[in-house]
Parts: sequence; structure tokens; C-alpha cells
Amino acid sequence: ARALGRTALVCACVARAPLLAPPPPRDPLQVSKLTKVPQRRGTVAAATRSSTTHKFAIAGHEGYLTIGLFDNGQPGEVFIKMSKEGSTLSGLIQGFCRAFSLALQHGLSPADAVERFRGMRFEPMGPTSNPEIPEASSILDYVARYIDLHFVHADQRP
Repeated sequence: ARALGRTALVCACVARAPLLAPPPPRDPLQVSKLTKVPQRRGTVAAATRSSTTHKFAIAGHEGYLTIGLFDNGQPGEVFIKMSKEGSTLSGLIQGFCRAFSLALQHGLSPADAVERFRGMRFEPMGPTSNPEIPEASSILDYVARYIDLHFVHADQRP
């Protein structure tokens, strides 16, 4: 055994080892949790739907906010197109819009969205082109304030 060397000895031992029995079957409830394909439970907007598009600028950074509406007139998806396409900011904003749209489609109310995104602070921040929202602390803050002004009723605010 000494002449074989360490690697050969290990391989020889593994080759002689008995095969392991297959693992016992899992609990059926546990298996179904692992293999179950998640069901989409959100609200799906119609193929053709209304939307509103709003041009804005925050501290000189121009963009377009488009809000796709469900049949009841409530926001169902959000798109933001920034003037500097390909920038890091533009990419992050697109990711935010996808997540925000999914949240709205899966039950996040506009009032809850406003509460969570209003007041977020990051560049660009400062004066805006909208007299109803004279200053914003970020693009997300601006979007939250816009949704608050146009889609949240006074009795829905916290």
C-alpha cells in the first residue's frame, strides 16, 4: 500500500466502498414546496390600455414618466426614460420601474408606494420643472410625489 502513493490509495479505497443507498423519500408536502412552480397571482393589464406621460426635469436631468393604467384608472406599471440613455442612472431607474410595476400588479397600493418611496435622497436632486412639485430629493421621490398628486385620494393617505 505504501508503494501506491497517497492518491492511488484513496482511489482504491473509494472503489471498494459500498454504494450508498438512495436517500429516503422526502415528505410529500416538502417535495411539493420545492418543485411547485409559483403561480402568478397579480393583476394583468389589458393588452391595450390607457397611460399618462409626463415630461419632467430634476436639477437639469430631463426624463419622461409614463404610467400605464388598469381599467379602473389606477397605476399598473411605471416607465421612466432618462435623457442620458446608457448611463448608470438610467439602468438603475429601469430596474426600479420593473420592480415597482410588478409590486403594483401584485397588490401594492399607490398610497403604500408613495409612503415607501417619498423622501428617498440621492442625485439628481433639487429644483424640478413641475410647479406642483417644486423640489425633489431624487427621481424616486419625484415619482412618488407625482403618483400622490394624481392617483392617491386624500382619504387613502396615512
